[in-house]
Amino acid sequence: MSATAEPRESRWGARLNSVDYMRTAVFFDGDRVRAQHTRFWLLLVLASVIASAGVVANSTATVIGAMIVAPLMRPIQGTMLATVLGDHRNLTRSITLMVGGAAASIGVGFVVGLLIVQPVVAETSDQVAGRVSPGLIDLLAALATGLVGSIALLRSDISDTLPGVAIAISLVPPLCVVGLTLEAGAYAQALGALLLFVTNVAAILATGSITMAVYGFARVRIEMAQDKEAERRRRARAYLTTSVMLLLVAVPLTYSSMKTLEDSSRIGRITSYIEDITEGTRWEMVSITLRESDRLHVLVKGRPPLPDMAALYADMEANGLDTSLITVELVPVYAFDADHLEVPEG
Repeated sequence: MSATAEPRESRWGARLNSVDYMRTAVFFDGDRVRAQHTRFWLLLVLASVIASAGVVANSTATVIGAMIVAPLMRPIQGTMLATVLGDHRNLTRSITLMVGGAAASIGVGFVVGLLIVQPVVAETSDQVAGRVSPGLIDLLAALATGLVGSIALLRSDISDTLPGVAIAISLVPPLCVVGLTLEAGAYAQALGALLLFVTNVAAILATGSITMAVYGFARVRIEMAQDKEAERRRRARAYLTTSVMLLLVAVPLTYSSMKTLEDSSRIGRITSYIEDITEGTRWEMVSITLRESDRLHVLVKGRPPLPDMAALYADMEANGLDTSLITVELVPVYAFDADHLEVPEG
């Protein structure tokens, strides 16, 4: 009996040592807790400023730099670990830091938006456009990235991947986009960016819990507890909460994915009609933009005579398109140089 018990004790002892390492890595406690908080808030504010500036400047490199600096991954992983271990004190601390840090990043983005004359929205920034319409593919990417981050936390031999995880999971930039778009009055876009952040958080919590279970760490609390059945029930509730969170995130992501597909189809059909009506003329489509309330704005430039717009709208309506949500703007274009300064006829 002792021969069986000894390896068992040794096995749980090794896991407890790993838990101590992970607690040190993600929890804000111990003798240096004040220094940890100072470092967290300093890096978070700086990362938020960098991310906001990168979004405003439409600079991918700057935004990536902010992702590496941002420390928001730590309290999120702390929330996951505290949930698995049943550590209520550190769970409260980690959730407070996660929510407070998210609010601070949104605030920094809002303040930066106040300093910018032009509204920073999806129509004016590719960085914003890429973060306000998350879909199911974003959830898939977040789950995979969160899994890598959880394994990197467990295994020191692959911890060098953490900078890559920080870049891929994208926590602070969506929050800064929330602040920038809120300041610009684009509330639907702000909600989309917030959904992307919540998706990433849910993915980290879900993959972390699953990884802990696979590696056996979820049983540490149960084996060390006096009331094992109560600990099992607490763990089941934690897993249930994480599953519900994923389902709640998946619903709007599914809707967003379907909406994106529908909008892409509509844009493709309208583009085809514009190309047909301008074929053989001196007009060409410059852009087609999706604006608020599902309205599409089509910009066409060229020289008179005008295309047959009545026929265009009749054709689109006959094929099931809601023409009340389609605006076609025709812009006459004339080219001049030093030798030809008269307005050409026709």
